[in-house]
Amino acid sequence: MSKRDYYEVLGVAKNADAKQLKSAFRKAAMDCHPDRHPNDPDAEGRFKELNEAYGILSDEQKRAAYDRMGHAAFQGGGSGGAAGFQDFGDIFSQIFGGAGGAGGGFADMFGGGRGGRRAQTVARGSDLRYEMEITLEEAFHGKDIEIEVPIAEDCERCDGMGAEPGASIESCDTCGGAGRVRTQQGMFTMERPCPTCGGQGEYVTDPCHECDGQGQVRQSTELDVSIPAGVEDGTRIRLSGQGDQAAKRGATNRQRGDLYLFISVKPHEMFEREGANLFMRAPVPMTVAALGGDIEIPTIDGGRSKIKVDVGSQSGKRMRLRGKGMTVLRSASRGDMYVDLAVETPSRMSARQRELLEEFAREGGDEISPESKGFFDKAKRFWDELVD
Repeated sequence: MSKRDYYEVLGVAKNADAKQLKSAFRKAAMDCHPDRHPNDPDAEGRFKELNEAYGILSDEQKRAAYDRMGHAAFQGGGSGGAAGFQDFGDIFSQIFGGAGGAGGGFADMFGGGRGGRRAQTVARGSDLRYEMEITLEEAFHGKDIEIEVPIAEDCERCDGMGAEPGASIESCDTCGGAGRVRTQQGMFTMERPCPTCGGQGEYVTDPCHECDGQGQVRQSTELDVSIPAGVEDGTRIRLSGQGDQAAKRGATNRQRGDLYLFISVKPHEMFEREGANLFMRAPVPMTVAALGGDIEIPTIDGGRSKIKVDVGSQSGKRMRLRGKGMTVLRSASRGDMYVDLAVETPSRMSARQRELLEEFAREGGDEISPESKGFFDKAKRFWDELVD
């Protein structure tokens, strides 16, 4: 029997775009799925025909070949026909967001497989969160540390099955051992985990006394963690496969969850950080600011750096030390350090010091402060204009 035209199978025009093809396939798939027609022996054939048509027309190259040559383009070992026929799950994962796995996707829409058998299930353990606080110096250098994390593991007494040794494990009467139950919602049959057995399809007659029938216990586990140099506050580090073990009972394939480290960096009493750069406020004695000189400041790597203070330096002057900032994450380079000068005025003076400052003022000391003189000259002009 000759094959029907693929456009006819999907019920679309030959100029239909990808969106129209997808919409038509979705509608037709829901109408003719074999699970909705259990007494129709031709239902599966129609569904395969629909799947084959969409598999060709949804591929730009195959569609172009089909438009030129029709079904002949895929005969004699071509890339269509049976060779181009995809597994139902492949097409459905594109259209309905994934089939298979733990019984989700398209299978849930139509009630899953037939015959009451449990699907192959991949169980994944829970992810864990561990918060760690480090110093700015540790963030600069990096840190290797050993942490203790309570991780869910199989109970040794029951070997993860949740039953006392020798106790029987019975099939759940509610779901018949399938682990899922079906409910009708309008025209759709939906599946959900069985509320009686929690989706495991079975229950134990005598729960394990060690784990209370859960099959798992939390054990304090020591892990070696390497914090890379250059991490910032709020950095999240993922340790794959270091989370909870998945429950054993009811699963055919188990995967561990992940462990996420959330790093917080303590505020530093001397440095402020912005990315890879550091900022510091350095007090400078009035005499050094006026006469010039050197001051010594600490650096984040534990070293010291000298800064030359020019004659007449003012508060707020910013000086840059290249390569004295933080380590750049996953790099050998470093940021810069910026030092803001803060000129200090003496707060407590001896009689002699006061005498010297007063003598300095009488000798016109105020006249050699350009910013101060300029400010008060502007103020005088402002007041004079008000009087006029």
